[in-house]
Amino acid sequence: MATLSIHFDPAVIARLTSASGDDTIHVTLSLGGGSDSAAAAPVVPHGPLAALMQAGLLKPDTVLTFHQRRANRLGRAVVTADGQLIVDGHPSPFPSPSKAAEAVTGNVINGWTLWHVQGDGRTLDELRRELDAQ
Repeated sequence: MATLSIHFDPAVIARLTSASGDDTIHVTLSLGGGSDSAAAAPVVPHGPLAALMQAGLLKPDTVLTFHQRRANRLGRAVVTADGQLIVDGHPSPFPSPSKAAEAVTGNVINGWTLWHVQGDGRTLDELRRELDAQ
């Protein structure tokens, strides 16, 4: 009998656990060619967050948040292994911090200064400046 093995990226699991009843979740399955012990091909980050990820300043599955008090608006996103952002309430990942922020706020906005790393509170812009100083 054949065995079916499904492996999900941790960002997918984070997205699934935070989904509401109105969210649409897209899952793509493909047939793997090789033995069970074959390692998956490494994912290389690309796009605006790639340099931060390659420098180790930002890791896959990092949670980013923001809170706009005046607008009473909260945002939450998870960094994917390929450098995109999965934003709560949105079915597709966003290629840049600003596009992800715009999806939450409905306004053109600088996502580099809006998104904060959950836990230490640094903005993506602060991480970028830290990278430039290295």
